[in-house]
Amino acid sequence: MTDAAQLIGNWNYPTQVRFGVGRIKELPEACKQLGMKKPLLVTDMGLKSLPMVADAVEANAAAGVPTGLFGEVKGNPTGKNLEDGIAAYKKGGHDGVVAFGGGSALDTGKAVAFMATQDRPWIDFTDYDTCVKAFKGPIAPIVTVATTAGTGSEVGRAAVFTDEVKQVKKIIFHPSMMPKIVIDDPALTVGLPAKITAATGMDAFAHCLEALCCTFYHPMADGIAAEGMRLVKAYLPAACKDGKNLEARAQMMCAATMGATAFQKGLGSIHALSHPLSSLYDTHHGLGNAVFMPYVLVFNRKAIDDKLARLAAYFELKQQSFTGFIDWLVRFREEIGIPHKLGDAGVPLDNLDRLATLASQDFCASENPIKMGKPEMRQVIDAAVAGRL
Repeated sequence: MTDAAQLIGNWNYPTQVRFGVGRIKELPEACKQLGMKKPLLVTDMGLKSLPMVADAVEANAAAGVPTGLFGEVKGNPTGKNLEDGIAAYKKGGHDGVVAFGGGSALDTGKAVAFMATQDRPWIDFTDYDTCVKAFKGPIAPIVTVATTAGTGSEVGRAAVFTDEVKQVKKIIFHPSMMPKIVIDDPALTVGLPAKITAATGMDAFAHCLEALCCTFYHPMADGIAAEGMRLVKAYLPAACKDGKNLEARAQMMCAATMGATAFQKGLGSIHALSHPLSSLYDTHHGLGNAVFMPYVLVFNRKAIDDKLARLAAYFELKQQSFTGFIDWLVRFREEIGIPHKLGDAGVPLDNLDRLATLASQDFCASENPIKMGKPEMRQVIDAAVAGRL
């Protein structure tokens, strides 16, 4: 067992990351390094009243960096959340963003910094060509502080929001959205309940897994993805069982950043199916990924059989094959409390055609190893409803 105090480092891949227990104390200095004099801390509704947020704001103030607070971000952030955050940024005369929380807060904070200087609505920037052509820089500086180990959004260049009118997920992607400084302090994840720990951890696993299975050529991403999944396999059960296990928390935070780094290669239909779950039913994104995961893998078997066999060997499973990996995955999900059937995840089963349609239109569907239209998406959904592999 490794002492969590030894799991500390300064990394520059893909951006500057200050990793380790206690690194949150460096937030004021990080803000000053980026020239912030009056940042806005963006967080979610669940975190805004917790001591860790108050402590961060007070530490900045004590260091001469007065910091505003915007804490109206939902668990599945909406375009309205983003618009409100931009309004708060402008009204407060802020000059930078501290994005503080899980994926929803991190995405919203990055997008607030990105959109603060733009003169077009956020929805226009969900088309990549328009985003690049219409972007008016410079983007406000961003420090990200992760409080979960799942999305890895703290090291990402994208943000995902729900278009509430069309009930679809939309993505804003731009290279300038990459945060300048990341603070990954595993101690901030200690208070996460076991269910959220499991769901966010499986989100990190899904990022790595779909990156590995994606057919685009990117061997560096493949290597990062494989090791990220090994860390999840080794440490997620321990983090769920004992939320104060700092070694497990630290290793899971590493896995999350690795997942976000690896999926620059691409994702697939696990995410394509999970996205509409959250836009239609407000389902936790990581939970949706975890439930759909084995069913999509089985559908993709012809294209990924050899990759999962190699992964099973890397995991040192007794049966080093596609089947051996699926068998392990089903047991692993059960161990950490992930339901096997879609209905058991609290998802209504009365609008499955709509779910299939939205999944087939999702931006991640085009990256799946095997082409999936609405009929194929419905096939996978039906399998997840029945629990049939």
